[in-house]
Amino acid sequence: MTKKLLIVRLSAMGDVIFNLPLANILKNNGYEITWLVSEKGYDIVNNNPIVDEAILAPVEKWKKQNFFKNLKEYISIIKYLRSKHFDIAIDTQLLLKSFIWTVLCGANRRIVSKSAREFAILGGNEVIGKLANDYTTHAAVSYLEFAKHLNLDISNIQTALPPAAKETSDKIDLLIKDLDKSKPVLTLAPATTWVTKHWDKDNWKTLVKNLENSYNIIFTGTSKDIELIEYINEGKHLNLAGKTNLLELVELFRRTDLLISLDSGSTHLAWASGHPKIISIYCSTPPTRYAPIGEKYIALTGNLGCQHCHKRKCPLKTNQCTFSPKVQDVLDAVSKLLPLNKI
Repeated sequence: MTKKLLIVRLSAMGDVIFNLPLANILKNNGYEITWLVSEKGYDIVNNNPIVDEAILAPVEKWKKQNFFKNLKEYISIIKYLRSKHFDIAIDTQLLLKSFIWTVLCGANRRIVSKSAREFAILGGNEVIGKLANDYTTHAAVSYLEFAKHLNLDISNIQTALPPAAKETSDKIDLLIKDLDKSKPVLTLAPATTWVTKHWDKDNWKTLVKNLENSYNIIFTGTSKDIELIEYINEGKHLNLAGKTNLLELVELFRRTDLLISLDSGSTHLAWASGHPKIISIYCSTPPTRYAPIGEKYIALTGNLGCQHCHKRKCPLKTNQCTFSPKVQDVLDAVSKLLPLNKI
């Protein structure tokens, strides 16, 4: 008999992606997977082949409105969850905002971890040990402890994303129609959220000058990244910043031979799509925790004694880590992953 299982992981996008291997293992072992997710991760989970049903908890919308105004919708979701008669609920968010859903979903077994904060541990009736968070264990691997608790084999780490709709595919076809089909496609995502995660903008500019004659170069990002990208790009190459939504970006990555990016949502999305080779650059954050897992990916970093402090602001006020690795290190990685003589 198929067991019904609820994953409670509302956000953020990166963490939703890092939960995909857990969902994949559960699905491959016969569980019917329902996933409660917020707006930031909904497109990743909805219509995903490893998830049977995605339920949207519109947390971002609720933050902007009076709680009592949203109470009817909140209760409606709880009633729907309870109607599913889940056998198991797994809370990987481990915060107050997930605790409430875990407690009220009606699952017979509610599994949480000792890593829970904000009293979220009280939402479970089964408690596993702390999830590894020492920066030597990848985030996706740490979430597999829930599968291990269910006596499942956790050796096969795989992800999946929803297939592209025709309109999505058609839009990307149109956006990249003028690319030189004789050259490989190199996509650059030079922006992320923290200042200390960024690689020096002049390093990016030098990198582009060394690659632009041999590769099609595409820039991606949000509309907030346009100024940075245009500084690097100098108006020479295709800039799609602010022109794609999440699923369109995924489809672009499926047309990309190599992505060069940072510790960012773009890197995680590209990894989850399973297609492009990836060179990811890590300045303040540890690649052991966040870099793509697999043989066709290279994570680059520096060797400063203070590096990987995982701070949003440099404690030394120098941002020295944002200048490493060197441009030549990235060029060497490009030659290794995408050598022109083998295209």
